[in-house]
Amino acid sequence: MDPKAVSADFSVSPQIMPQDVAEARRLGFRSLICNRPDGEGADQPTFQEVEAAARSAGMEARYIPVSGGLVSDADAAAFRDALRTLPGPTLAYCRTGTRSATLWSLAKAGTMPLPEILGATKSAGYDMAGVVRRIANGGTTPTESNDASYDIVIVGAGAAGIAVAASLVSRQPDLEIAIIDPADIHYYQPGWTMVGAGVFQPRETARTMASLIPRGVHWIKSAVAAFEPKANSVILDGCRVVGYRRLVVCPGLKLDWSKVEGLVDTLGRNGVTSNYRYDLAPYTWELVQGLKSGRALFTQPPMPIKCAGAPQKAMYLSGDTWFRNGALKNIDIQFMNAGGVLFGVKDYVPALMDYVRKYDATLNFHHNLVAVDGPARKAWFDVAKPDTPKERVEVDFDMMHVCPPQSPPDFVRVSPLADASGWVDVDQATLRHRTFENIWSLGDVMNAPNAKTAAAARVQAPVVAENIVADIRGGSAVSHYSGYGSCPLTVEKGRIVLAEFGYGGKLMPSFPRLLIDGTKPSRAAWFLKERLLPPVYWRGMLRGHEWMAKPEKVTAG
Repeated sequence: MDPKAVSADFSVSPQIMPQDVAEARRLGFRSLICNRPDGEGADQPTFQEVEAAARSAGMEARYIPVSGGLVSDADAAAFRDALRTLPGPTLAYCRTGTRSATLWSLAKAGTMPLPEILGATKSAGYDMAGVVRRIANGGTTPTESNDASYDIVIVGAGAAGIAVAASLVSRQPDLEIAIIDPADIHYYQPGWTMVGAGVFQPRETARTMASLIPRGVHWIKSAVAAFEPKANSVILDGCRVVGYRRLVVCPGLKLDWSKVEGLVDTLGRNGVTSNYRYDLAPYTWELVQGLKSGRALFTQPPMPIKCAGAPQKAMYLSGDTWFRNGALKNIDIQFMNAGGVLFGVKDYVPALMDYVRKYDATLNFHHNLVAVDGPARKAWFDVAKPDTPKERVEVDFDMMHVCPPQSPPDFVRVSPLADASGWVDVDQATLRHRTFENIWSLGDVMNAPNAKTAAAARVQAPVVAENIVADIRGGSAVSHYSGYGSCPLTVEKGRIVLAEFGYGGKLMPSFPRLLIDGTKPSRAAWFLKERLLPPVYWRGMLRGHEWMAKPEKVTAG
C-alpha cells in the first residue's frame, strides 16, 4: 500500500489488499472507496474481501466501480456524495490511483479553484490534463467546443503582453489577436521605487487597461484557469474556452506575500511596507520621512524575483534621504538578503559597496524572512549559511521594507507548459516552448536565465513577434534573445548605477562609455530613469515602437 495525500482528509492509492486495511486504519483513515471493478485483474481481491477487512478494522467502505478511462458524470456525482457522507480521512483506490484522483478532482470542481485542484493532484503524482475542461465546467462534461478562436492568443496584458501585441500588429495588421487579462488598470511597475522615494506620484504609474490595448486587438477581460495545449485551447474562469493557432504566455509572476507568516496582516501598517505594491509604495515614503532613529530592515527573498535590484534600491534611496536630513547617524540600516551576494553581476558591486559604506548599512547574507509580528515590531529570519546548520534569528525593527517571495502563477505552475520549477519552459534564444511548437513565452513567467525586468520584456517582445510572423509564413526563427536586462540601481537621488547585462552576466551597455559608464554612479543615468524611460514605456514599448529594442537576427552557421 502506497497512499498519496491529495488533501488533508483524502488520499489515493494503487490497489490495496485486505491485509493492508489494518495499516490504513493505523495511519488514521476512517473510510475506504474502491473505484476498481471486480475482476479487472487476475491478482485483484474482490471489494467484498476488502469491505470485510474494513468492518473488522472499524472502517466504512464504499464501492464505486469505474472502468479505466470511462469516468462518467454519474460516477463523479456518486463520488461527491461518498465524500460528503463517509467519515474522513478517506482513502480511495483503483489499479494505479488515477481513477480515484480523477473522481476527486471532478467532485471538488466548483468548490475549489481549478489551479488548486490541479496542483493537489499533481503533487500526489497524478496529471489531470485530460479532464481539465470537465473540472472547469463544474465537474460535468461540457457540450460546447471553443467559444471563440483567434490566430494569436496572448495571456497577460502587462508590459510583455501589450508590447508583444503591439509588435505583432505593427508587423501583420490582419492577424486576429486576443489578449486575456482581468485587470482594469495597467501599472508602470518600475516607477514604484521612485514613488517610495517621493520622486514620482502614484498616479504617474497607472493607466486604464482599455487605453493601452492596441487598436484591433480583442480584449478578453477574464482570468485564465488552465491550458489545453494539445487542443490548442485556453480555459477561462467559468469554463469559457478560447482556441488559438498560436499562443503567447506572459502573465507575469505571483507575489507570494502569504509565504511569510504574519506579513499579510501587517502590510501597510506597523512600519511594514513594500515598493512591490502600488498602494504601499507611498507608505514607504511616509515611513522614510518619519523615521528619525531606530532600525530599518530591507529584505530580499530567494531568487528568482522581478527586478532583483529593487530591494536594495529602496535601501539606497532611504539612506540618501536620511543622509540629507541628518537622521542617518541615528538609524541602523540592515540589508537582509536570502542570497549570498549583493548583486549577481560582479562588475557593478564596487560602486554599490561605496554606497553601502556611505549609508553605514550592514549586509546580512543568507537571511530569509519567514515571519513577522507587526505590532511587536519583530521579524524572524532563517539563516542558512554554507556548511552551517540552519538557525532562526529574531530581529527588532522600527521600519521594514519587504520584498515578497515570488513564484509562477498557480495556473501556470500546474500546467503542461511548466518546467519542474513551475516556469514556462522555453528555448532561451527563440523564446519558443520546448515541447509545444505553437507556443511562445516572455516576461517574468518563463524560465530563460535572464533578469526579470521590464527592460528585458522590451527587448523580448520584438523577438517573439518576429519569430511568430516567420512561423506563420512557414519559416524558422529569424531573431534571437541575448538575455538582455537592465536594472537602474538608484543609489541616491540624482545618481544611478545603470546595470545592463545579458546571459552569463555579460555586460551589454546601450550607450557609449563616455556618455554613461554603467559601472559607476551617473547623473545621466538618473535623467534616463526619471525623464526618458517612462515615455519610452508608455509611448514606445506599448505602442509597437521598438526604440532601443531592435531584435538581433539569427545568423547562419
